Amino acid sequence: MVVFVDMDEVLADTYGAHIEIYNTEFNGSLTSEKCSGTEVWKMVPEAHQESVRKHAARRGFFRDLKVIEQSQEVLLRISKVHDVYIASAAMQFPNSLEEKSDWLDEHFPFIPWQNRILCGHKHILKGDVLIDDRSYNLKNFDGRGILFTSPHNVNTEGLERADSWLELGEKLL
Repeated sequence: MVVFVDMDEVLADTYGAHIEIYNTEFNGSLTSEKCSGTEVWKMVPEAHQESVRKHAARRGFFRDLKVIEQSQEVLLRISKVHDVYIASAAMQFPNSLEEKSDWLDEHFPFIPWQNRILCGHKHILKGDVLIDDRSYNLKNFDGRGILFTSPHNVNTEGLERADSWLELGEKLL
């Protein structure tokens, strides 16, 4: 099978990074649990929302993200059985293209640069499976879409879901 895997909130913990940056800069006490079911920027005072929305435009934001638990081990196993491509939106933020590529080199060196699609819209992808945290990407994908659980999408219904990388392994191996 051809399997496309999103980066943000599937391989890389952007949600947690937004919370960590906000808490540091504004002496906040946000947690993933407090923000469950929505975007982080919607859970902060209005005066701070623009700051949170601009985190991703900062140099280093994508380069310093933490790896989602068990993603490296399970994706390595999946890549030995299926053709795996990383498909990530990388055109919206000026630094993200280079930083995401560097991040993948460090954390997922078994995915060669030829199997990295840093793009805009994902509906153009043609393959068997798309793993993504955004329902709008899955709804327009002509294949099997798997919604990877992230705090912002816990209330999304009507899609096949995986709550962890171990569960993805069970589905794809």
